[in-house]
Amino acid sequence: MKNILLFIIPCLLVSCSEEPKNTAVKANNQSIENTSVVNQGNPNYHDWFRFATMRLDLYHSGNAKEDHFSYDAAFNDGIWSGSLTQLIDPLQRGPYMLEVTDAASGRLLYSRGFASVFGEWQTTPEADTQWGTFSESMRFPWPKKPVNVIISKRNAMNGFAQIWHYTVDPGAHSVNPALLKHTEKVNIIHGSGAPSERVDFVILGDGYSHEEMGKFRDDSKRLADYLLTCEPFASHKDQIVIRSVETPSETSGVNKPHPGVFRRSPLSVNYGAFDSERYALSFDNKTIRNVASAVPYDFMVIILNERTYGGGGIYNLYTTVCADNKFSEYIMVHEMGHHLAGLADEYYTSSVAYEQQPVTVEPWEPNITALKDPSKLKWRDLVSEGTPLPTPWNKDAFDAYGYQVQHRRDSLRNANVPEEIVEALFTEQMNTENSFFSKEKYRDAVGAFEGAGYLQKGLYRPQADCIMFTRHQQFCKVCRKAIEDVFALYEK
Repeated sequence: MKNILLFIIPCLLVSCSEEPKNTAVKANNQSIENTSVVNQGNPNYHDWFRFATMRLDLYHSGNAKEDHFSYDAAFNDGIWSGSLTQLIDPLQRGPYMLEVTDAASGRLLYSRGFASVFGEWQTTPEADTQWGTFSESMRFPWPKKPVNVIISKRNAMNGFAQIWHYTVDPGAHSVNPALLKHTEKVNIIHGSGAPSERVDFVILGDGYSHEEMGKFRDDSKRLADYLLTCEPFASHKDQIVIRSVETPSETSGVNKPHPGVFRRSPLSVNYGAFDSERYALSFDNKTIRNVASAVPYDFMVIILNERTYGGGGIYNLYTTVCADNKFSEYIMVHEMGHHLAGLADEYYTSSVAYEQQPVTVEPWEPNITALKDPSKLKWRDLVSEGTPLPTPWNKDAFDAYGYQVQHRRDSLRNANVPEEIVEALFTEQMNTENSFFSKEKYRDAVGAFEGAGYLQKGLYRPQADCIMFTRHQQFCKVCRKAIEDVFALYEK
């Protein structure tokens, strides 16, 4: 399922800050003046932070051209699960950047790139004519002193520009240091160790009835076990801890409005997000965050008790995946590429993609490029010797077949056929694509293959095939390295 904001270049934005609701948070400045950020490298964790997580809930409002934030609440979200040493984000991925600085000196204490549901909605036609408001949460180590919380967004040149900031005093009466009392059952699926020395995953379930909790536990273990067989997750198996949290529902399944199947489930995950039938998201951020806080976590998976093909992945927010489709394992791994590493979709067989404007700046995603200067290709160190840039491949024949499959798929969906018929088409497609790739001269080489990020022309992917391109089970070498770079942020 596509992550529709991955390479769209946002417009320059006007920021707006609202007056604080209480003394816990104060707007430093109502204009768009930057707040001072002094990067002196990773600070000593114990000098600046307590061993807890602050969750700052915000409302993110606006339209296609504006972003507005307002403070909602600040909570204790449990023990800190991130690294105690890798506090400043060197990767600079995502359309947004969170920075936490010492309010007195401006020293940068913590940063992470991220994406959001609002950011995705902002690219839809609805945002051209209406305003929307979404709940979001910023999570960072609990500061000992007042801090500035700064959010920046990519501008037209793909650099970050500050759009909002607040000062948070952790000692204010309205900042709640109490832990939420949890009644949900927690299961340990894999691994052990201190959260600050591990990469912690939490798996939530939506649409599982009380009688189906055994199925949720089985589905969680099956998908988690599969993820751990895929590289580079397999190589980091000892670094990973996976837990699940049970949230039984009164009914089985989740909401699917396009085929007219309406349900209410605990986490409110819906198919049809932004009118994309197989895109599954939840807009109930607070409920999800409250449930997830039962355990320490860095990354989140929400499993849907459904066979209908679908899922989603948003960078540093969550992954969603249907439980019972023939391709659920593929969806899990593909969407984790988005969520964990900010990888772009490499496929492009969508008629909507070709209506976009030509790419004028280099995308931020680590696995696609505009190839404006081949000598400065972002993955130049991985390019196989003797591989031409751009790299030739049998694109015309591949595209002709892809358009045929797209037409057949759309016809099947419009006819609302049983899911096994769509699965059979996808299986046929995968086998045919394997045949195409087996004949490619540069099938195992790292190069620059045209066609990526929903664009038939103008964007390039690193290898002929990858799980971010087709329904196959392996990341290319560049995507693997991008994931490895994230694991490095959790080293001691």
